[in-house]
Amino acid sequence: MKVEGVRTVGWIGLGAMGSPMAKVTAEAGFAVRAYDINPASVEALGDAVSAAGSAREAAEGADAVVIMVATGPQLEAVLFGEEGIAEVLSPEAHVVVMATVGPEAVMAAATKLAPFTTHVVDAPVSGGVVRAGKGDLLIMVGGAEDDVQYTQGLLSAMGSSTPLVGTAVGNGQKFKVVNQLLCGVHIAVAGEALALAESLGLDPAQCHEVLNQGAAQSFMFQDRGARMVAGEFDEVKSALNIFVKDMGLVTDAARAASQSVPLASAAEQLYVRGRKMGLGLKDDSVVTRVV
Repeated sequence: MKVEGVRTVGWIGLGAMGSPMAKVTAEAGFAVRAYDINPASVEALGDAVSAAGSAREAAEGADAVVIMVATGPQLEAVLFGEEGIAEVLSPEAHVVVMATVGPEAVMAAATKLAPFTTHVVDAPVSGGVVRAGKGDLLIMVGGAEDDVQYTQGLLSAMGSSTPLVGTAVGNGQKFKVVNQLLCGVHIAVAGEALALAESLGLDPAQCHEVLNQGAAQSFMFQDRGARMVAGEFDEVKSALNIFVKDMGLVTDAARAASQSVPLASAAEQLYVRGRKMGLGLKDDSVVTRVV
């Protein structure tokens, strides 16, 4: 594959989504230098990427730096903390924020980055771990058209759909907030439905199989519902804590826009309750046990 625009990539964050994304990026022909606070995450990728000893080492000299962390405070630390990368970025470096951190966090980061580089692309993703490993993600892209065009080859390596959803940094995160409202509510209601099935004396596995053939089917009911039925809560593909964070971003954004989101608020409370029950590090499908 011919790589245009971006050739060298500094990669920071190799969690459940970041690892397969970094791997497919390297397999597409990009030179990827990766860092994670857990060295085992880098080692698990073998020769696919070059290992960096720090976030700064990963970022220095790279055409683009992909940041795939979990939260807004983590993004702030990666960029501007004691070992932050901002000071080693060239003015031409493109910072591609693919983490779900919310509109305010990415806009604030872009403003603070301006003395170092003005090239920031806001590109959160959706699709799950399996699709990440196939380069088949939806990537919701916000940013200046020139910056998006420069990074398009990189984004296309990871996503089968990379729509430009706005020319301002923050537009991608706004789209992701709406996406997460749908995902978070769908998972919660899948858990509630299967809990009701069990309480009615039905076989949850049969309920899951039968209802996935009708109008009640959804990706989350099919995917998370299968984990709920199997009780596979320790094999974590997406931790419940992630939806505590993401539904908080949803309700924060709604509050700022003076928009009522009663279903999202109810779902958020289920995830928060699950964390208080000590289930935050379990797979998010454990929400059915919270119900």
